[in-house]
Amino acid sequence: MPTEAARAWRPPPRIANASARRGLWIVATAYAVFALFTVDVDAARIAEGAARAADFFGGWLRPDFFTRWSDIRMGLVESLAMTVVATAAGFVLAIPFGLGASRNLAPAPVYAGCRGALAVFRAFHEVLVAILFVAMFGFGAFAGVMTLVVATIGFLGKLLAEAVEEIDPAPLEALTAAGAPWASRIAFGVLPQVMPRILGLTLYRLDINFRESAIIGLVGAGGIGATLITAFARYEFESVSAILMLIISMLFVAELLSGRLRRRLL
Repeated sequence: MPTEAARAWRPPPRIANASARRGLWIVATAYAVFALFTVDVDAARIAEGAARAADFFGGWLRPDFFTRWSDIRMGLVESLAMTVVATAAGFVLAIPFGLGASRNLAPAPVYAGCRGALAVFRAFHEVLVAILFVAMFGFGAFAGVMTLVVATIGFLGKLLAEAVEEIDPAPLEALTAAGAPWASRIAFGVLPQVMPRILGLTLYRLDINFRESAIIGLVGAGGIGATLITAFARYEFESVSAILMLIISMLFVAELLSGRLRRRLL
């Protein structure tokens, strides 16, 4: 039998009134119209942009791999070097951060410090970090490598910490009961359980870093992005098309190779 409280309960009121719904639609429509009129719409700029779009897509259909090939080749090589170096360095540095950010391994002060550091590493987009490093170290690949290292540490460190917190505690407890030192417990009780997953994620991060190397180059952090923004600035849309095609092709190849390696590792 329902209790008195249950009998007294009534469902929350709903906006079922047609006039109320109509009023909400009127307010939403009025706001949309007001927002539209606050946008600075310039017909001349739209026409100029449409003409440039036609030039750009026309250049896309006529990619030029030869006129600026030396610059394109140097940019691609620099992006690849930045990607490999930053991913390797980020992987190595992410391990202590990830272990320190694991609640089941680290004491509370270390855990809080590492978690806070990883949160800071992930707080800002790579472009903002690249602008900071370009201001600190100047234009070039070093600023780009530092940017990608920070991003890689934040990405892999967090995922490593989560993987460590989900491990089977039995091997770790057995090593602890046997009197194994902390380093041995980590090397034989923790890393074997998480390394296949982390290596697979590292290969995934390799793809991301190559893509990001093209983006951060737009703000002067080296790589193929610098060549791309120069071609854009000169309205060399044929070269822009060639660069974009090469970036897409290399990402496809990297995805195929990393996918096969991940399947073998996992």
